[in-house]
Amino acid sequence: MKFSSLDRNERIQKIQEQEFDLLVIGGGITGSGIALDATTRGMKTVLVEMQDFAAGTSSRSTKLVHGGLRYLKQFEVGVVAEVGKERAVVYENGPHVTIPEWMLLPIYSGGTYGKFSTSIGLRFYDFLAGVKTNERRTMLSVTETIMKEPLLKRKGLVGGGYYVEYRTDDARLTIEVVKRASELGAELLNYVKVVDFINETGKVIGAVVENMLTKQTFTIKAKKVINASGPWVETLLQKDRSKQGKTLQLTKGVHIVIDQSNFPLKQAVYFDAPDGRMIFAIPRAGKAYIGTTDTFYENDPIHPKMTIADRDYLLETIKFMFPDVTISYDIVESSWAGVRPLIYEDGKDPSEISRKDEIWVSDSGLVTIAGGKLTGYRKMSQQVLDKVAKSFEIDYGIKFDKCQTKDIRISGGEVGGSKNFHAYVKSQKVKGEAVGLDSNQALAIAKMYGSNASDVFALINGKQSEAMKYQLPLDIYGMLVYAIHFERTVTPVDFFMRRSGLILFNIDGAKAWQDGVINYMSDIFQWTETEKQQYTIELEEQLYAAQHPEE
Repeated sequence: MKFSSLDRNERIQKIQEQEFDLLVIGGGITGSGIALDATTRGMKTVLVEMQDFAAGTSSRSTKLVHGGLRYLKQFEVGVVAEVGKERAVVYENGPHVTIPEWMLLPIYSGGTYGKFSTSIGLRFYDFLAGVKTNERRTMLSVTETIMKEPLLKRKGLVGGGYYVEYRTDDARLTIEVVKRASELGAELLNYVKVVDFINETGKVIGAVVENMLTKQTFTIKAKKVINASGPWVETLLQKDRSKQGKTLQLTKGVHIVIDQSNFPLKQAVYFDAPDGRMIFAIPRAGKAYIGTTDTFYENDPIHPKMTIADRDYLLETIKFMFPDVTISYDIVESSWAGVRPLIYEDGKDPSEISRKDEIWVSDSGLVTIAGGKLTGYRKMSQQVLDKVAKSFEIDYGIKFDKCQTKDIRISGGEVGGSKNFHAYVKSQKVKGEAVGLDSNQALAIAKMYGSNASDVFALINGKQSEAMKYQLPLDIYGMLVYAIHFERTVTPVDFFMRRSGLILFNIDGAKAWQDGVINYMSDIFQWTETEKQQYTIELEEQLYAAQHPEE
């Protein structure tokens, strides 16, 4: 089923004419997970997102669906147990967007983790997280640790721990959840902002929303409303006149990307920074990315940026742990910054504030969920909808099904399970080569899109001259057309940042193809010259911000 941008106006018109069981506000991973869960329970569901899907925190994480080893340090045993088990579910339901990644934890004398405590901690971690037998931790000698990552600092090294994390593409994980919700009947709109709530006898029964592309307002009616807007949770609580009690504290996390010619990292590493924070350095697609910072943030959550201080801090951590790497400002190819919406706890610094999610219900009936982790999105959705389902029974006498998402594949995930994924990719690669892609391009698309790869290949078939017209490589052309027709892409930034990740991991390619992408989108959407210029400026600002820190 198509999830196209081209029928947007018709969909908006239809949405206005209906009453929904549930309106979800926020198109990050939490809101998207709620929409999928609600739809599979039988709730007539609509979701609105004021930016693009995953444009906030859900495209700006460390891109790990991890078991939360660091939460053992804070004795958050329940968090470790829950997210550890959930990551296996996330992986099984979408092996094309989540892959196991062995992580090296080097142990130094006087460091955060000692050899004995690491051994016990990782064993406990395996137990709590329900880790598969073939993915359980091993302890390494100094020699074995250096063999895994020769760039590591030798001084004070006493060994290492070796355990499995799961690497993901957070934005693509979110869009695949969104697409699956749509396939099962949910209505989901990006670039639609809630400007006010509709109240009837003191209860929220919908919202007045603005189409951010046309600036027109319309109403959406729903029996129940969930506020899953992440960093904007409090803004909506103010509109509901129910902001009291709990407070959000935003913290900013920054990551930098370096080409492996400058930082030839061969192994993902989780290590101590000089200030005692724990930092990830992860190889990906010929690059290495390093993060994250963790600082309180008070500015605009829509456009958080890397500062000079952020960049220098991360470069210093590389110099500290990988002393043979030549460090200079110009080796940073790209960066991203995101804000985390955490439940405020007085007197704690950013790294100590709990990542637990919390749910509360206003007097108006508005349900709010905040906090939490990418890994736990499915469980968070289940918890909030169990609560909402009970209120439907009490208020309306309507009984909905229980949660079913544990066994529901996300879009692209119908590959015969994680064990069959590599065989599936191999079979799809042949189909990609048959439509004119080279071996590497076909393989990359098969891995990236999973069971949707055949749709991308179909859009490429016979379109070599069309791709040449826009001076785009055939694979980029296919990804772009698919993104518009099947992933509700509206702007060039949607494509370059969240559908393809090119700004983050191939910024030179993004720059080379920006004109072709803008020209194609301008033709298909029939943009005016003013609109085309506006989207061009927006893209250039994103490209600039990725490479140039603020003061």
